[in-house]
Amino acid sequence: MSDKIDTRTQKALDYHSDGRPGKISVVATKPCLTASDLSKAYSPGVAAPCLAIADNIEEVYKYTAKGNLVGVVSNGSAVLGLGNIGPEAGKPVMEGKGILFKRFADIDVFDIEINETTVEGMVNVVKALEPTFGGINLEDIKAPECFEVEKQLVDIMNIPVFHDDQHGTAIIASAGFVNAIEVSGKKIEDVKVVFSGAGAASIACANLFFKMGVKPQNLMMTDSRGVIYKGREAGMNIYKEQFANETECRTLADAMDGADAFIGCSAKGVLTKEMVKTMAKSPIIFAMANPDPEILPSEVAEVRDDAIMATGRSDFPNQVNNVLGFPFIFRGALDVRAKKINDEMKLAAVHAIADLAKEEVPDEVKMAYGGEDFSFGPNYLIPKPFDTRVLTRVSPAIAKAAMDSGVARIEIPDLIEYAHHLEGRLSSSGAFMKLTRDRLKSHVNTLGRKVKMVFAEGANTRILQSVKTIIDENRIEPILLGNRTKIETKMKDLGLYEQLKDIEIITPRKAENFKEFYMEYSKDKQRSGVSVYHAEDLMALENYYGAMMVRKGMADTFISGPTLNYGECLEPAFNVTGTKHGKRAAGVFILVFEERVLFLADTTVQIDPTAEDLCEIAHSTAELYKHLMRKDPNIAFLSFSSFGSNNSPSPRKMKEATRLTKEKYPELKVDGEVQADIAVNKNIMDKLFNFSDLDGDADILIFPELNSANIGYKLLQQLSEASAIGPILAPMNDNVNIIQRTASITEIVNMCRLTALLALEKDLLKK
Repeated sequence: MSDKIDTRTQKALDYHSDGRPGKISVVATKPCLTASDLSKAYSPGVAAPCLAIADNIEEVYKYTAKGNLVGVVSNGSAVLGLGNIGPEAGKPVMEGKGILFKRFADIDVFDIEINETTVEGMVNVVKALEPTFGGINLEDIKAPECFEVEKQLVDIMNIPVFHDDQHGTAIIASAGFVNAIEVSGKKIEDVKVVFSGAGAASIACANLFFKMGVKPQNLMMTDSRGVIYKGREAGMNIYKEQFANETECRTLADAMDGADAFIGCSAKGVLTKEMVKTMAKSPIIFAMANPDPEILPSEVAEVRDDAIMATGRSDFPNQVNNVLGFPFIFRGALDVRAKKINDEMKLAAVHAIADLAKEEVPDEVKMAYGGEDFSFGPNYLIPKPFDTRVLTRVSPAIAKAAMDSGVARIEIPDLIEYAHHLEGRLSSSGAFMKLTRDRLKSHVNTLGRKVKMVFAEGANTRILQSVKTIIDENRIEPILLGNRTKIETKMKDLGLYEQLKDIEIITPRKAENFKEFYMEYSKDKQRSGVSVYHAEDLMALENYYGAMMVRKGMADTFISGPTLNYGECLEPAFNVTGTKHGKRAAGVFILVFEERVLFLADTTVQIDPTAEDLCEIAHSTAELYKHLMRKDPNIAFLSFSSFGSNNSPSPRKMKEATRLTKEKYPELKVDGEVQADIAVNKNIMDKLFNFSDLDGDADILIFPELNSANIGYKLLQQLSEASAIGPILAPMNDNVNIIQRTASITEIVNMCRLTALLALEKDLLKK
């Protein structure tokens, strides 16, 4: 490295060296805080799983991390853009690969850098690692050795072995190519394809193209010496020979004349503007050399306005990025304990990725890319790496292909549930929402019907995208309120019309029961200043009409938001459906952490509740907690003071609220006033206040007023790994809830599932 280091390079060096050097560490998944823990983690307790595995080797998947552990193995002989830099210099790349496995698919990785260059030596090293790993990702091993190393390992090992430089690139490029063919209006069996480069990635891409329908006679491969043709001797090997065709072409320029597609896995500047000019109509150009492509998109644009282009770079459209493949391919393979990753699995990945690019892109994905809009076409052929749906599309496709092709050791009986499980792996709410989905499914089966759920803002993009997910799960029957023309136009704009066209759409003022609804509401409120005419105007609003549908039993639940002000949604809910026993409602947020679930109240409704109000808030929240969690909660009334240490008004209020709750609801485990850190940590509580009535960490946190509650839950949501679900209004007469304006599609769907569950369980209790 030169003495002068530019700013970008220095930042990268600092990133890798600051704090603990490198990018990865090993984190324990079991507690090891006490002597008892240590005796189980190591000697003598560790003997028990050792003996169990010795008796049955398959038990290694039950008692160790093998089933979720991949070895990233490299000798550093062909590091992308850097060449043969050796194993030590390649280690930062392999550590980075481990981060991507974990970030995108929750797979653990040990990076293994080996000082070995011979095929025999590499095969022996990797084969010896089989007891440790559930799969092997070969990385940055030069051609042609990489081909033979992978082939031998696949044949002799009983875990998946995958050379990502070959097949990862091939799978993503193939997905983009399939979609580019569709956009161009051509047929894959007719296209003439020219490859630049004859290394690992090119050869793997070409082989996969054949399996997708490209005819061998229509594919021409070139290397640094020119076209690979029948009879050529210079620079040939057995891997190149399979692509040799009878042709008069000798140079890349010759081959490009009339070509439909160019696939570049070679070097900067190989493709010229003059060559691009000679290509067929709507040429497909995948210039994937890194960091600089064979030709820049701007150069192509100078000579062609009909080109469909992809590169390996993130600053241009259609990035061919391996991260769209390997994490999700291994996730599916590991989860069925596949013996190998075969062609059927690779093709399944290709089609899953290609199909996802045709779906409407959720707002949260767009926000990850600065709000940029994406829709299927020349500039969006391949999904974005931060699209979390890739995990739930590709991994189930891989698992299914493995099972169908006979390489899976275990079966996944329900791939839809498996997709939900995958969704939960990357979210702290996963286990909680799985419980919710399982109970919802069970209740739907018991009652023999779906949950009728009304949505106020039927033309809202996030609502329609959420409804698509809900329909796929087949537990909820959505009803959309609003102008039919606007709703159907939005469905078409989002590419969702075919999936959503059969949903019931109601325009309140045109509904048969519109007059019945507003006359009933007028009668209810005639002594509260609401005339018949005023009631008619109010009932024409979706928020009033939807709430009345639930009140009249025409629907089970009503969801309003997410574009209106929260107060605008609250008023119809309170005025039409009301609260149980005349109590004041509260907004409860559920925060789901990896190791615990907290219910926080009141986060959205009562600005400065009295001690009496707080008592009822605690009771309503406790009822909700018991309903969802099926156990009794520990409830803490929070303050900046603990047990009388300060006598100012706010601590006194919380102390009085505690007293009232214990008196009125003696069955509840309640204490306070208490500071938040003490409430959520029983060890601290026992050391400082061993007289407390709480027998564990607090499950419900009751805040003194809206300021602290709202600030608290939003800080926890943004600064921790917790997933927030809510706010849930309690105690309401009917199941009416409000979506936050900032809610993502995932949060909306979770809220719908929870609301549906509460509605069905209420119905079951009646029966």
